[in-house]
Amino acid sequence: MSSLNLKSTKTWILPTIIFSQFCCTSLWFAGNSIINDLIIAFNLNNESLGYISSSVQFGFIVGTLLFAVFTLSDRFSPSKVFFVCALLGASFNLGMLYTDNTMLSILCFRFFTGFSLAGIYPVGMKIAADHFEKGLGKSLSFLVGALVLGTAFPHLITAFNFNFNWKIVIWITSLLALFGGLLILIFVPNGPYQKRANSFDASKILKVFKNPKFRSAAFGYFGHMWELYAFWTFVPILLLTHAQLHNKVINISLFSFICIASGTLACVLGGFISNRYGTKKTAIAALSSSALCCLLSPLFFMVNSSLIFIGFLIIWGMVVIADSPLFSTLVAQNSDAQSKGTALTIVNCIGFAITIVSIQLLNYIITDSNYMTYAFVILGIGPIVGLWHLKKS
Repeated sequence: MSSLNLKSTKTWILPTIIFSQFCCTSLWFAGNSIINDLIIAFNLNNESLGYISSSVQFGFIVGTLLFAVFTLSDRFSPSKVFFVCALLGASFNLGMLYTDNTMLSILCFRFFTGFSLAGIYPVGMKIAADHFEKGLGKSLSFLVGALVLGTAFPHLITAFNFNFNWKIVIWITSLLALFGGLLILIFVPNGPYQKRANSFDASKILKVFKNPKFRSAAFGYFGHMWELYAFWTFVPILLLTHAQLHNKVINISLFSFICIASGTLACVLGGFISNRYGTKKTAIAALSSSALCCLLSPLFFMVNSSLIFIGFLIIWGMVVIADSPLFSTLVAQNSDAQSKGTALTIVNCIGFAITIVSIQLLNYIITDSNYMTYAFVILGIGPIVGLWHLKKS
């Protein structure tokens, strides 16, 4: 392939990957955004939000573990893997429409949706890494930005009173996922920097951690993940709690979307800033800022202003995700070419396993309203541990 062809290919490859990632990751919080409707329709308990969120995370963990063990994205065409997983994810998402669903069946459908996402999010990053050796940080910042927007999108669908039946949200997110998978399959070939592994090699999982720079980036990412999905899961609870404390009336779904989606802009800005100041320095700045937000959260609950509180959550929503593409960049850059997919996948696997612990811990703590305003301080543990590991290398 000539340099001219390669350049022209790149102009449409990245937007296609970004849009496909947005479409497919809309599956992630499809259940969260309609949780009140699910509680009524299937007679679930009020703690369902934490369990439904964790089941997606657990499915993602199992999926990424199997993908890593069998080095699937390094041995097969990542575009085909992406498409198959998008098709499966859309199908399992539609399972929530089953009229005789119970809590167990809903958790199973969300588990397998999460399992399918293991072939979408990290594989999407692998596809980007195969196409963009230079400027990878900027490319991944757009890609993770698409994940953020896709995650927030179901909240936007439910934010406006169009008298939508909750089932419409499921149909829209499933059709988007199918469309995103088709785009990747049809328009994104294997990248020019792809080096396919010749055989199954589970030892790669351990080998990647022998690199100190890789280890530092991985543990920084793990600390970031302790905070990220717990924050995203409970943004509606944060907003509702503040509104109830100060007798305010706000559109919870709309502002949940805004607070989460603000991270899209942060990812893109972080990519540009990292080009000037360095990927690691920018990641440290973002992780430090999100740790500060965790520690300051009780003070903002006391402020009798929805505008100030929502502004604080928007800032938190930006810094909580800004470092994610930067850590992925560091992980990819400190892995050899034949292990890049496996490295990204196993780091995602461990990171998402950590999210289950923080989500369930918060789910337990907030059942006692006396601790609600102080509960989110515990999310600061992750960023602080991540910063310690980053400073060591």
